[in-house]
Amino acid sequence: MKRSLAVAFLLALLLLLGPGTTSFAQEPDEDWRMMRVYFQNQAELNALANRIDIWEVNREGGYVLTRAPARVGRTLLQQGLHVSMGQGMVHRQYLGLQLAHPRTWHGISGYPCYRTVEETYDTFARLAERYPKLARWQDVGDSWEKVTPGGPEGYDLMAMVLTNQDVPGPKPKLFIIAAIHAREYVTAELATRFAEHLLANYGVDADITWLLDHYECHIMPQVNPDGRKKAETGELWRKNTDDDDGCTLPGSVGVDLNRNSSFKWNHGGASSAACSEIYLGPEAASEPEVQAIQHYARSIFADHRGPGDSDAAPDDTSGVFITLHSYSQLVLFPWIWTDTQPAPNARQLQTLGRKFGYFNRYTVCSDCLYSASGTTDDFVYGDLGVASYTFELGTQFFQSCNFFEQDIIPKNMPALLYAFKAARQPYLDALGPDVLDVTLSAPAVAAGTPITLTASADDTRYASGQQGEEPVQVLAAARYTLDAPSWENAPAHIMRARDGAFDATTEIITAQIDTTGLTPGRHTLFIEAQDADGNWGVPTAIFLTIIEP
Repeated sequence: MKRSLAVAFLLALLLLLGPGTTSFAQEPDEDWRMMRVYFQNQAELNALANRIDIWEVNREGGYVLTRAPARVGRTLLQQGLHVSMGQGMVHRQYLGLQLAHPRTWHGISGYPCYRTVEETYDTFARLAERYPKLARWQDVGDSWEKVTPGGPEGYDLMAMVLTNQDVPGPKPKLFIIAAIHAREYVTAELATRFAEHLLANYGVDADITWLLDHYECHIMPQVNPDGRKKAETGELWRKNTDDDDGCTLPGSVGVDLNRNSSFKWNHGGASSAACSEIYLGPEAASEPEVQAIQHYARSIFADHRGPGDSDAAPDDTSGVFITLHSYSQLVLFPWIWTDTQPAPNARQLQTLGRKFGYFNRYTVCSDCLYSASGTTDDFVYGDLGVASYTFELGTQFFQSCNFFEQDIIPKNMPALLYAFKAARQPYLDALGPDVLDVTLSAPAVAAGTPITLTASADDTRYASGQQGEEPVQVLAAARYTLDAPSWENAPAHIMRARDGAFDATTEIITAQIDTTGLTPGRHTLFIEAQDADGNWGVPTAIFLTIIEP
């Protein structure tokens, strides 16, 4: 995995402890150190993951990076582990180590590119007011503090639904959640920017327009707002703030919401010690935040998978789920709870993951880290059969604004847009070619004027980060439809290879369009390509305007 000197102090508290030993409690005023803890094999790495919070794994070097009190390093050394400790750092120093970015709103202190919980909620509320036919901002649950009397006020858990409400459904759905781990600043902001991008470009960009007309995007941008408020003060807070499970250290309370989901809860890769950073909670889905996520997922997705671990979802299963995390520059897909057996839809999940990898150039895998149970992506896939992914964004928890703006956004916004396009049948569409560079010889003409439609079709747009090669095929066909996508029974018109034959993995495709009889106004052309195995890819659209006579 990629790292730089700027992130050398990003660490994971990885402990290989004897039976019955709880994870190390951590006081905020201790002598915190940077350290590497070395492991010998996957079994040792999984054993570490059963105990504590892993931030980064370097398989080539055979170590994990750790931020922990110096006494923890000394204990590990006494246990015979190879540990390399660096200089000291105070618990709250991490926030001040980043460079400030020019402010566009108030933001988090030192990180003005990231909106606070309140600013995130305010942004979505204003988007719903500005785009009432496209955006609905709704209360879908409560945080732990909200449902617990006698303490802080807490927060509503909110979700944004983005779709053209004048176009009836049912519609394919993309569901994105963010900030389930509080300290991961980039996640909520990326989700917010994606919503802003979709709404700002409706009616301007043909692809975004048809997506919001025919599909739905659901976003929960802050699924752990109580914990996020802790992290906004500069604490490396991961969990929610549930303080009634037996932990008596104020800086270590809470449940790891990404170990609390009801699917395969307590199957390893989590800790039963209440002060642990990866504490799984007293029971499956005990936390109101997890209950809200699971209820929402079940309300928008049908159940497509049987109860057995080996039951596959049908190839035409609809829906995509993405949970945004940081950091490590990874695209992860189920199973996460085990590395000894693949998910029954592993091949299809891998193919779509490699489409995402083409855009963000992240490593795409299911078993390149360690096993962890009770995760949200395993829940959505395991419970419902929906294609589910974790995006591990960037290289730091408190990522610099420059890196966020210049690397994470341009790499991951196209990946999210592709996920939206693939939401109708992700297990099939990802197999097909992409259509690019669509142009018309004239974007606006009078009815009856012939025009030329040109595009490129490409079956090679996959990347896995050295995790294997995706099979590719030569192109076999291309088509366009007018004013409705092909699956809505719009008449299809043949496009041809410009060189006269479909015999390569990339082709320039073209068609002559007769505009006779088209009504004045704007029309939409949907272009698709097919490979030699019969797989049609996702469509790409372009506007055509017929001028008033």
